[in-house]
Amino acid sequence: MQFLVEDLSCNHCAGVITKAILNVDPAAAIQIDIPSRTVQVQTAQSVPAISAVLADAGYPAVLQQG
Repeated sequence: MQFLVEDLSCNHCAGVITKAILNVDPAAAIQIDIPSRTVQVQTAQSVPAISAVLADAGYPAVLQQG
């Protein structure tokens, strides 16, 4: 799943997002691209669950269809 995170602007943001996702799925594979403000996540968690985690961390996200 890939999300657009408008507030993603720096390595600190990427770290907060990574930590939040790993808290709910320690086995998640996460790729973050700061210039495009995208977060790719491979996880057993559902899209709504990851969306909620990102929002709770202060980084509301929009699922990108691909």
